[in-house]
Amino acid sequence: MPHDFSALRAELDLPPAAASDRFGADVLAEAVVIAELGLPAIEDATAIPFVTIDPPGSRDLDQALLIERVGDGFRVHYAIADLGSVIPPGGAIDAEARRRGQTIYLPDGRVPLHPPVLSEDALSLLPDQVRRAALWTIEVDAAGVAGRATVRRALVRSVARLDYEGVQASVDAGSPHPSVEALGDLGRLRRALRVSLGAIELALPEQEVVRDETRDDWVVRMHGRTEVDAWNTEVSLLTGMGAAQLMLEAGVGLLRTLPPAEPQALAAFLRTARTLGIAVPDGATPAEVLAGLDVDDPAAIALMREATGLLRGAGYESFDGAPPAQPLHAGIGAPYAHVTAPLRRLADRFGTEVCLAICAGVPVPAWTREGLPTLGEIMHASDRRASAADRAAVDLAEVWELAGRVGESFEAIVVRADDDGGEVMLLEPPVVARCTGLGLPEGERVTVTLAEVDADRRRVAFAYDEGHVSG
Repeated sequence: MPHDFSALRAELDLPPAAASDRFGADVLAEAVVIAELGLPAIEDATAIPFVTIDPPGSRDLDQALLIERVGDGFRVHYAIADLGSVIPPGGAIDAEARRRGQTIYLPDGRVPLHPPVLSEDALSLLPDQVRRAALWTIEVDAAGVAGRATVRRALVRSVARLDYEGVQASVDAGSPHPSVEALGDLGRLRRALRVSLGAIELALPEQEVVRDETRDDWVVRMHGRTEVDAWNTEVSLLTGMGAAQLMLEAGVGLLRTLPPAEPQALAAFLRTARTLGIAVPDGATPAEVLAGLDVDDPAAIALMREATGLLRGAGYESFDGAPPAQPLHAGIGAPYAHVTAPLRRLADRFGTEVCLAICAGVPVPAWTREGLPTLGEIMHASDRRASAADRAAVDLAEVWELAGRVGESFEAIVVRADDDGGEVMLLEPPVVARCTGLGLPEGERVTVTLAEVDADRRRVAFAYDEGHVSG
């Protein structure tokens, strides 16, 4: 019988998979009313040929984009689903969204922030549908430097629903959709600019749990990020950086923050890079070293895992008056605010309303201002919950995939070494786990033995005999 995540859902107080979109009757009734609202008399921007880029099958489409070439630079048009104009402050949906904080993703289904009649239909930027949007416009020069971002309400229409692999294939074939023809050039420029600003960004492949139909069970696989995924992320980061600048200038908003790593930690990171045999040019920053890594190099994987230690202390900073003493997000290289995923993340609806008011030259709505002080803790709590769900799902799948295989040998990369062992990542299946044994060579391939599979603790562990280095 295939495994399921019902026990994990119960542990995290999440509804069963068959009822993942469960909402109260008052929430659903309000959602139906909102879904049936007519379109407002606002700017008609439906002539702009927006497209969306999301995983295949996605219906909660927050973002649609068009990138134009303007001389040697670019003009970014970025439409974000508009929730603030239709969700009643203090209403049933608002209250439930504040309780949930964000959409929680599990392999057997999501637990959405908003009722699907809104998030996957009436407010989603689905193709060939006229939708309300917060429409951002950002000019970017030939060096990748952005001008002042602006945002206003408008009606938009997406002309195509694209996915990452499909766009990547079209880019590789030299025939991308015209609306994203310039995405690669813009994405590379913005990435290089953020690296120059010291952005600590990791390109680690991520573990994901997927259904293996041949085994009729859940398995762990490694998901690598396509170039298109990275370029698309740069557009979202560009917008969030522009939003943060608007908020800081106006003295009101909510920032996503991450303090810079201490100089000692940065120096230790560069020493580790050299120890792993990775070239560190004179004067190179950790950001520059990370940007030049080859993800197929075991030593690079180890160094990227090491770099996670430079990304500690993330938080949310609301302010109304004096800006935060520490407004920077070190992983991005600048101040940053969440505004691009309001269907899936509560903070974005509030951040968008702040920016719309600033650009329109009108006061920030009272409900938005009053909600800012409590948003940080709501988001922090929901981040913990989402992270716990993601980690536990991977741990469970690792246990299921390795059950009955204690004593078998596996090829692995040592991603971290310490006094009594360290952490390894198997080549197949791509399990990441604790490994005991002396002399683990960090950044090298080794042979390890599966020593333990503990289903109750959702834990697997390996052992290493010194000298078992793979060729």
